[in-house]
Amino acid sequence: MPLRPHAAGSSRGAALAVLSAGTLMIILDGTIVNVALPSIRRDLGFSQSSLAWVVNAYLIAFAGLLLLAGRLGDLFGRRRILVTGLAAFTVASLLCGFADSAGLLIAARFVQGAAGAMVSAVSLGMVIALYPDARGRARAMGVYSFVQSAGGVLGLLVGGILTQAINWHWIFFVNLPIGSAAALLSLRLLPDDRPAAVREPRTPHEPNGESRESRGEPREPRAGSARPGVDAPGAVLVTAALMLGVYTIVGTTGRGWTSPATAGLAALSALLLAGFLIRQTKAAEPLMPLRIFRSRIVSGANVVLALMVAGGFGFQFMTSLYLQQVLGYGPVRIGLALAPTGAMIGVMSLLLSARLGARFGQRAVLLPSLLLFAGGFLILARAPSAHASYPADILPAILVFGVGFGLAMPSLMTLGMSEATPADSGLLSGVFNTAQQIGGALGLSVLAALAAARTDRKLAAGHSVPAALTSGYHLAFVVAAGLLALGAAVAAVLLRPPSSDGSKDSTQDSTRNGTQDSAQDGADRTPEANGLSAPASSPARNRSQDRGQGQGQGRPAAAPKGRTARV
Repeated sequence: MPLRPHAAGSSRGAALAVLSAGTLMIILDGTIVNVALPSIRRDLGFSQSSLAWVVNAYLIAFAGLLLLAGRLGDLFGRRRILVTGLAAFTVASLLCGFADSAGLLIAARFVQGAAGAMVSAVSLGMVIALYPDARGRARAMGVYSFVQSAGGVLGLLVGGILTQAINWHWIFFVNLPIGSAAALLSLRLLPDDRPAAVREPRTPHEPNGESRESRGEPREPRAGSARPGVDAPGAVLVTAALMLGVYTIVGTTGRGWTSPATAGLAALSALLLAGFLIRQTKAAEPLMPLRIFRSRIVSGANVVLALMVAGGFGFQFMTSLYLQQVLGYGPVRIGLALAPTGAMIGVMSLLLSARLGARFGQRAVLLPSLLLFAGGFLILARAPSAHASYPADILPAILVFGVGFGLAMPSLMTLGMSEATPADSGLLSGVFNTAQQIGGALGLSVLAALAAARTDRKLAAGHSVPAALTSGYHLAFVVAAGLLALGAAVAAVLLRPPSSDGSKDSTQDSTRNGTQDSAQDGADRTPEANGLSAPASSPARNRSQDRGQGQGQGRPAAAPKGRTARV
């Protein structure tokens, strides 16, 4: 189901809109529930400790299955995984809405998390495949990052309105029309990107309906027709390691970071992860080929992302608690107070990020954006504990957050996916999303623990509750600013452009030795073979490769365009 040539631009735009809608639903659900937790606890009889599992069940399944879901998309078709995830998420949302017991709601939330991982893991890879050109990709990354970031703020506002105006059940029912429409439109607008080996039958038939085997003739081998396999032991190891790791992190709220249980679970998670990495070096068809981490840009972008999200998660969570517990804001008022952040993110990511990235390079945009993001936390670290003014004390930080994040996230996405190919874009998308979830869970747990410890010390020293809470939040804001500054330092080191020393010699070597590889790489990067419009072994791709190899004989091959984003 290729994109129609006469409407490629509009078709790509419609496909991007569908992918963004599905992603928005997942992001909304991740934050909209937080506002309704008090109502859910009252209606379903949750205890204070068990209530956290409404969030944790989702988070554990989501973070644990991202990597596996992304790789399955590469092997069996990203559209197939996306539509399956959207359908499962919609059904799970229906179960959540009708849940009449704590156990049913937690189980349905776990299914929601697994389905959400399927959607999120492949969506970014599909956006990359839809936009192989650098300029179009930068604009698409702006749209995608806006949906991701603004969805979190919108979730607080929508959750407050639905909970207060109707009841908490509707925070789940609202997913039904969105999920159903996104699944149906995905089948209509997104091309069938299953590899040829998955799409073709095992026994090819001749036009008259007879197969070669039925006539006693040997079957001719087909290039690229080997059916992909799944590294089952690797899948079990990495999923168990990630789920256990996230469970350990979210459990520190009750057990503490220094408890024997936390240390034991963390060691077991690390052991499972080490076993997975060893397995990947020995498996014939590894789930996660470790070669993807040879790229300094890709590896560095994921490290920077984890640090940025570790600090950035503190913005929404800690600021919401400050507004609620210190200033007395209600859910709807909190959503309205944070809304300018979404507006600024939209302006930055949709209108400016692509232009600035094309003009100055993604790294040059990322570094000051991270420092600006850190500056927003330092502004909040000066907010008073009493008689705080929203225009003077809160709004400046809110706007700075929007500008910093709105410029940083598209650049980081572009860098993190800059080496993606049709064969591994789902995997890289899964890795990118996993780094985001692990970084966010770890950072939020650390910031919450530090804030709580400082608050307890202040209360013990005789300070008032608002003053003690504010002091704890101030510490969390300063630490978050430090994490973002560290992210900027890592980006300055790891995301620097390749050295120009010896570039002449390396160019000559690549001309002498890499002509065929360059032609092949150029063929891989054409829109015709972007992984969504033409499978790896399709006739269109083979013709493109034949032309590229023919043109490469007798003269150096032209450098492939759009190979990587400018850094």
